[in-house]
Amino acid sequence: MANQTSGFKAKEEERTAGQAMGDLKHKAKDVASNVADKAKDMASSAVDQARDTASNLGRSASQMASNLGERAGDAASSVAGGMRNLAGNLRDKGPHEGMLGTASSSVADALDSGGRYLQEHGLGDVSKDLSNLIRRNPIPALFIGIGIGFLLARATTRS
Repeated sequence: MANQTSGFKAKEEERTAGQAMGDLKHKAKDVASNVADKAKDMASSAVDQARDTASNLGRSASQMASNLGERAGDAASSVAGGMRNLAGNLRDKGPHEGMLGTASSSVADALDSGGRYLQEHGLGDVSKDLSNLIRRNPIPALFIGIGIGFLLARATTRS
């Protein structure tokens, strides 16, 4: 009878050990699942933070570009006003008769119309018109570019 009792206790200990192993496996799976969930949450949080940061950077870049555009527009308006003022001064204080009078009047008219055009159309239209002019007249534009480059080179080497 002692053998049956010890055999019964051994089987019961096996079952208890098996249950303990099953419980350990279940707990290990729960811990692994919790760790995976936390990792997913952290990754999701990191992605959200990266998205927010990228969005903020995009807004900042957009605002900077807008500010630069406004500044360029203000500068163009200021240059246009200066051109028109110079035209008025040239008309008032320049010679009114003879060849010099005709030349100063022509220069004043050109400055005034250029200033008016710049105020009405802005830098975007000026650059489009300049591009179209260069496309229509590529050879003269090339020679003008070479001449300006030559003059700039001479001016920078002398200083």
